[in-house]
Amino acid sequence: MKDFILCRVKQINDNEIDIVVEDGRITQILEGGTGHHQHIIDGSDMYVSSGWIDMHVHAFAEFEPYGDEIDEIGVKQGVTTIVDAGSCGADQIAMLFTKAEQAKTNVLAFLNISRIGLKRVDELSNLEWLDKAKMLQAVQQYKNKIVGLKARISRSVVEDNGIEPLRKARAFSAETSLPLMVHIGSGPPSIEEIMPLLEQKDIVTHYLNGKANNLFDVEGNPLSVLREAIARGVHLDVGHGNASFSFAIAEAAKQHHIEFNTISTDIYRKNRLHGPVYSLSHVLSKFLYLGYSLEEVINAVTVNAANWLEKPALGRIQVGDMANLTLFKIVDEPITFMDSLGEQRSANQQIKAKGVVINGEYMEC
Repeated sequence: MKDFILCRVKQINDNEIDIVVEDGRITQILEGGTGHHQHIIDGSDMYVSSGWIDMHVHAFAEFEPYGDEIDEIGVKQGVTTIVDAGSCGADQIAMLFTKAEQAKTNVLAFLNISRIGLKRVDELSNLEWLDKAKMLQAVQQYKNKIVGLKARISRSVVEDNGIEPLRKARAFSAETSLPLMVHIGSGPPSIEEIMPLLEQKDIVTHYLNGKANNLFDVEGNPLSVLREAIARGVHLDVGHGNASFSFAIAEAAKQHHIEFNTISTDIYRKNRLHGPVYSLSHVLSKFLYLGYSLEEVINAVTVNAANWLEKPALGRIQVGDMANLTLFKIVDEPITFMDSLGEQRSANQQIKAKGVVINGEYMEC
């Protein structure tokens, strides 16, 4: 159904509106309850935002353990745009985008600097896999889909190569004019080696991880390399994942006003089905628990993400734009949240996705 009206939906400022969609585009935004249309979708108990964007997912189902089906982590969870975070290097990126053509969800990607991508989980252990010619060819072929380069800089990935893969990634970034998304985890290399190499618009993902090699000292104070990176314009992304989100670190970050730019899941089949991620809405709910406002939380997966992607239309609701919207509820009920270290927190409120409008088509979640 591409011609309809979403009736009496609330924006995050609690304004009630009707949204008229015709031929897939938003044609009118009206005061709630004033619109008339042959096809009405009653949204009177739901919020609406521009379509959620998950900036860090793993959507290449063929790879284990880090893979999943596109729509399972996209529209079925209320997410209209996913950004695959380096599942594929130059060897498989064509396959990812071919699969994306058959899915409902909008798909963008960071290209892994290793041509093998996550075919192996030590993809930066052999520098011969950092094939510049193949990388450049892939970037040129998919220049409208590849939004950056991905480098996973932790001990299990780089092995004995230390910081050298990140130095090569920095050179690739300069040659392609694409920013980096850099995964941080266990060292070596140390976080003090990694962070100074990140520049304006680069993304550090997993910035709230609770590993020994993290961005906060033992007392919870942010390291100077973190504050310096923020001052340079480095973008902070949550990237929750199976092993990369700590409530204690998130609480310390909030106390010191080290705020996320984007909230993302690092979702794949295992942590979708068995936790602690489950869904983007589940991860967003954890930040409501932490005391962030609904506006701050939703902006992290709409306006902030769209601006980083330089696709502002994805982060707004405006007449004339293709309709990409997320419908959700705030549900008051007890829930226990768990971080990646097994720490639990009890809450009484959560966000639940209820539907999407994806490229003008309405779907329930």
